[in-house]
Amino acid sequence: MNDIDVNNTIVLNNGVSIPQLGLGVFQTPSGDETVNAVKWALQTGYRHIDTARAYNNEESVGQGIRESGVKRRDIFLTTKLWNDDVRAGRTREAYEESLDRLGTDYVDLYLIHWPADGWQQAWKDMQELYLERRVRAIGVCNFEKHHLEELHALSSVKPAVNQIESSPQFANQTLIDWTNSQMRVDVEAWSPLGGTGGSLLKNPELQTIADRYGKSPAQVVIRWHLQRGVIVIPKSTHKERIEQNFDVFDFSLSDHDMQAISAFDTGKRNGADPDNFNF
Repeated sequence: MNDIDVNNTIVLNNGVSIPQLGLGVFQTPSGDETVNAVKWALQTGYRHIDTARAYNNEESVGQGIRESGVKRRDIFLTTKLWNDDVRAGRTREAYEESLDRLGTDYVDLYLIHWPADGWQQAWKDMQELYLERRVRAIGVCNFEKHHLEELHALSSVKPAVNQIESSPQFANQTLIDWTNSQMRVDVEAWSPLGGTGGSLLKNPELQTIADRYGKSPAQVVIRWHLQRGVIVIPKSTHKERIEQNFDVFDFSLSDHDMQAISAFDTGKRNGADPDNFNF
């Protein structure tokens, strides 16, 4: 399914290319911390930044982009429609507000953040934005198989991306495989390193694998995602870690090590259940 080129981009189902590795800014505070993280990432070589209305840092992301010296047209920028706006039927208004905060006249990918009540109408409104060429691609987050099947039945525009929780401890591989093969939709992983406060990166077996490649556990996990054909958006506010997380294109994990990392799967989510959330 995933058409990956030598520049480590994936061609989405509408022909738009997305860098497979990006910087996420979930829980990154508005202000200098986010500005610097975005600026450092872009100066390191990242060309994909993922934010959301709910993160309350879109202004800082926009400032970081402007201060980076990298041209806007060379950056793949994602933001998301929050649940309150989904429920209130404010898709178009919320999109314009995000553009204002980001200081741009378009985003490359606009996502429904969760399948909140009213997502069906929100998708129709996003489809109009897409057909008006206001956004280069549209997609969803945290959609399960039944959500995607319902969306497919009501829409002529297929989502380009489904952003879901995925890490070695909760690979979500069954949904990824079905989404890729049956829907021809690419998957993006949030919480790719196991989530804040998680134990994944302290796993002794993972450390042994990392030592074998002369890499950090985080670099090995990011590489595991890349080799699965998944788009991945690790977050950090530390310059050295941001640079390290991007230094993952000079090695490949063996099939044995890929399988060993996949075997860490506990089947337990770190985040909320898309079929049972209260926000």
